[in-house]
Amino acid sequence: MQQPLDAIDVRILEHLQKDCSISTADLAEKVGLSQSPCWRRIQRLREEGYIRAQVALLDPEKLGVKLHVFAQLKISYLDDTDRQKFMRAVLAIPEVVECYSILGERDALIKVVAPDIKWYQEFIFDTILKLPGVEDVSSIVALSQMKNTTALPVKMQYT
Repeated sequence: MQQPLDAIDVRILEHLQKDCSISTADLAEKVGLSQSPCWRRIQRLREEGYIRAQVALLDPEKLGVKLHVFAQLKISYLDDTDRQKFMRAVLAIPEVVECYSILGERDALIKVVAPDIKWYQEFIFDTILKLPGVEDVSSIVALSQMKNTTALPVKMQYT
């Protein structure tokens, strides 16, 4: 059974979101626990699904990513089989870093990382418009990134 988060759990999660490479000893000191109870709490938070994964965040520019594009997709009616084909296809495209089903005139929103606008134009024709059911694409190119965080607000009222 999942336990509710207490103040120490919240502090642990906040610190791990900032730097998951922190040692258990250092984390324990920051949250006011000894090392063993801190380690047990981290393990519980993993087991209960609060911590899904620990990853390295890469610098997009160093990898040649110059554009962040948000594309809204108009999708024709898809039966369950075609919807699964669409999702598998999207999951297999590494340049699509996020995908959401949305309400409104469009059906899906994807975030695409791209080296330049010419590459993105070819990507639309060669990849996106060939996805099952995709009828139309409307793109928004970000001029600059004003905020980017993977950290979620960890507050007691969310539990």
